[in-house]
Amino acid sequence: MDGMDGIAHLGVFLVPIVGSIALFSFLAVASWSDARRKEREAYYQADALKKIAESSSEGAKSAVEYLREHDLISSRKRLEGMKLGGLITGAVGIGLIVMIGGLEHEDRAYLVGLIPLLVGVALIFYAMVLAPKNNGI
Repeated sequence: MDGMDGIAHLGVFLVPIVGSIALFSFLAVASWSDARRKEREAYYQADALKKIAESSSEGAKSAVEYLREHDLISSRKRLEGMKLGGLITGAVGIGLIVMIGGLEHEDRAYLVGLIPLLVGVALIFYAMVLAPKNNGI
């Protein structure tokens, strides 16, 4: 029975090790395949724009207009992502303040929630006020 007890204790260490190896292997393959997909998309997009630009002067104008529109859309997506990230981070800060304030009545530990709250406010402030505006450049 002493030998079986050792195997049971070995399983406690073996399961997290194998799980960690599997997780990080999956993350590496997923990251590689995502980078490869983005590379293919960029190649095909550049190839299509090259063919449009070489076709005629109207094609060149439409290619330049497409690039401007694409840049405008990507900057809008980036700013919207910053706004959403700021709102989520601010909500986490408010939640921490409420939760820790409810648990600890004597200490001021709830002030820890100000850290993510202020980070969220800074993200929203940057996205709304300081970020460069691309108004149809």
